[in-house]
This record gives sequence, structure tokens and C-alpha cells, in this order.
Amino acid sequence: MAREHVSHKEIAQYAKDKVNLPKEWADEYRAQAGRVRDKVTSYLDEHQDYTLKKILLSGSLAKGTALKNLNDIDMACYISCTDAPSSTSDLLQYLAERLRKAFPNLTADQVRPNTYSVTISFKGSGLDVDVVPIIYDNDPLWYGKLISQEDGSYLDTCIPRHLEFIRKRKLEQPTHFAQIIRLAKQWVKNMKLERSGFKFKSFMVELVMAKLLDDGKDFSDYPEALQHFFTYLATSDFAELITFYDYYNRSQVPMFLERVKVVDPVNPKNNAAKLYTAAQANDIVDAALDAGDAIDAALTATTKEKTIYYWQKVFGTSFQI
Repeated sequence: MAREHVSHKEIAQYAKDKVNLPKEWADEYRAQAGRVRDKVTSYLDEHQDYTLKKILLSGSLAKGTALKNLNDIDMACYISCTDAPSSTSDLLQYLAERLRKAFPNLTADQVRPNTYSVTISFKGSGLDVDVVPIIYDNDPLWYGKLISQEDGSYLDTCIPRHLEFIRKRKLEQPTHFAQIIRLAKQWVKNMKLERSGFKFKSFMVELVMAKLLDDGKDFSDYPEALQHFFTYLATSDFAELITFYDYYNRSQVPMFLERVKVVDPVNPKNNAAKLYTAAQANDIVDAALDAGDAIDAALTATTKEKTIYYWQKVFGTSFQI
């Protein structure tokens, strides 16, 4: 009955109006990232011995899963391992100094090192570009070592393959795969406001959705697709090993002992959820149970007012129709 008030159509409209990064904004952000890439690439062409080897767009903007509240652009910069400093702080200062050479018109404070990245601030557009360093040892597939933003350790990664991994699955369910990820990320955003200490990073949301897609779930009906997501988290208790075999074999995945086990699709030794405590995992499961119950109630509610009330338990007060 309640689908007369809120159905797939209304959820899709809500996503368009309140969740998704508008196309014109996304185009502007990508153009800004393109100018950064072109500027650095041009400098590299003129200085063949330069230690920065490649810079490319990464993160949710590159994957097409960014939310409307995106406030910075993520890029990755590959640095030759022969010259890169060993300490994180020295590496970031090293990267900042070299980016300043590529952008001589920017002031020093517009290219500043942070904890795990270097931020380039453009006063004209007001946009920030966060550049993360990747230590590169001439791997032909562009594998390198990235500083983990969780604990500062170095881990093997491959930005082109991360992007390819998502792109491949977007081709299986065009529009819907990326959209259901954005809706789930909107739920996470709301949970962070409602639940103190709630933690569920975007990378893990993407990988759970990729697992569901690989298992054959259909995302073309958004209320049903969201229920797939919440039901999986609740019934698995987030205790099942999630892994993918696009770029490595099952035999290469070690035994992980952590409470949550979500394996990086380009690095079988990297449990992307290794630092999640049992309490944090249980919080995700509890929130998923509540969200699933709210959707069930919304789909059986008899009035528009009650239907909206239950959907707001999932997405917050931004959900209006």
C-alpha cells in the first residue's frame, strides 16, 4: 500500500535532489582535477628526471559515487621510491615542495601538507584538491605503497585497478550500482549524526555492494536494493569474509582474525576493516537492523505521513516528498 506514497520512483527523485553530486558540479570538479593533472604532467614532460611520475583522479569522484556534500577532490601522486623520504611527515613535505614547483603561481600556504596528504587550495574556485603520495617502484600496473589514513602504515595499492574494479560492476548494472552505493552512503552520513562514534567508511560500503552484485542481487528497485544491503549486514552479523578474485587467487588470501574482514580487491593481504572493533561492527549491524525495520514499516504504512516518517529513520530529515 505504501508504495503509492514512496516507491522506487520517489527514492530515485530524492537521490537526484538531495543525495547525488549534480552533474554540473561533478563536471567542474573533474575539470579542476584535470587542470591539476595537466599542470603536473606538463612539468613532468619538461623535467624527465623529476621524481613525481604520475598523478590521477581517485576516490568517490573518480568512481562516480560522490555525494552532494563532496568538499574536496582526491588525487593520487606516484613518487619514485629511490628519492622518497622514509618518514611520513618528510614525504608529505617533499611532495608539497615539488607540487609548488609545478604550480609556481600558487602561494606556499595554498599547497600545504596535512597528516596523510597534501592539499592544493584554489582561491578562484574555492576547491581543495587532496593529493595522497604513493611510493612507486616502476611497477608496470602502477602498484605502489600508500600511507593508510587509519594507522599510518604503508600498504600496497593500485589506483587504476581500484577504478577498474568499480567501473566493471557499474557496467553490469548501469546507473543502479553507483546509485545504490550513494544511497547507502547517505544512510551512513545520517547514522554518523545520530549515533556517536558510528564508523562505516565509504570504501567498505562500496565493497559490500560489490559483493551483493557479484552474488546476483538486482539493484533496479531502490527500496528492495537497500533491503538487500541491510539484510546482508544483519544476517551475516558482518562476520563473513568478503573478498574478490578479479586480480588475485583465493589461495593468496591469508587467514584474518579481525572481527570484520573486508579484503581490498587489489591487495589480498589488506583487510580494509582490520581496525574495526567488535563494538563498531555491532553498531553497524544494529543500525542496519533498525534501517531494515524502518523500510519494512515504510512499505506497509497506510499513510503518506507515516511512510515519510519511517524513511526519515533511514535518511534523516532531508528525505521529503
